[in-house]
Amino acid sequence: MRRLLQYLGHRLYTTWATFWFVFPFIVTYPLQVLLSKQPRWHRYLHGLNRWWSILFIRMWGMPVSVERRGSIPPGQPVIYVPNHGSYIDIPLLFKAIPGHLNIMGKSSLAKTPLWGPIFGRAYITVDRNSAVSRGRSVVQARQTLLAGRSVVIFPEGAIAEKPGEELMPFKDGPFQLAIATGAPLVPVTMPYNHRFMPGVKGLRVRYSKLRIVLHEPISTLGMTPADIPALKERVARIIASEFDPAAAGIPGPSRLRATPPEPEQAKSVAR
Repeated sequence: MRRLLQYLGHRLYTTWATFWFVFPFIVTYPLQVLLSKQPRWHRYLHGLNRWWSILFIRMWGMPVSVERRGSIPPGQPVIYVPNHGSYIDIPLLFKAIPGHLNIMGKSSLAKTPLWGPIFGRAYITVDRNSAVSRGRSVVQARQTLLAGRSVVIFPEGAIAEKPGEELMPFKDGPFQLAIATGAPLVPVTMPYNHRFMPGVKGLRVRYSKLRIVLHEPISTLGMTPADIPALKERVARIIASEFDPAAAGIPGPSRLRATPPEPEQAKSVAR
């Protein structure tokens, strides 16, 4: 009986969470399509996406802790580098980070029904298996930073196999971009997102607190490509320092997966 009640509770909560994710989007969909048509309107589209994220996260009824460990000078564009553990990572980032952000996501996001084409027009998409796509995404991210906007790039490149416990090896792209433009890096830790939504296959969500930590910015001024391995290791350790495996229902200590060196000939493009 206990398992049956638990199952029914999970299904009811999943239905509630799905409704509040889908309903505001359907209501605002025509406006989102319109705002995605012109780059000069993308600022308003991003504001609408932030409102949508804030609304459905609030309606999910979960406590959300946002911790800001450092300050960023007004007008200073930065590169946010968060861990990637769930499909709700992007909405939580939209909620927590103010301003007109750009975000780099995998090209498959642009193929999702309805929202995909909107995302593809308003943000940066990258096919990590294509050198041309990776190069184009770097150019777009650089232009974004030069325009005074901050960028979000997931350095793992994909959702981690053991989120909240182990980081995937970091790609060089975000760190190359930061050094080339002089933009500070802001490590971001989201330790519980995967507990709320482990995946979308057989959609099921669980009531769980959410937490996001925006760490102190790391200056990249004066760094060279030779500093990338040490910089990746530093950022990875900062992100993993806020993992809480026990609270997330994961046995054992958190771990960093060793990051192997990347081929020299591939270091000039984003991964």
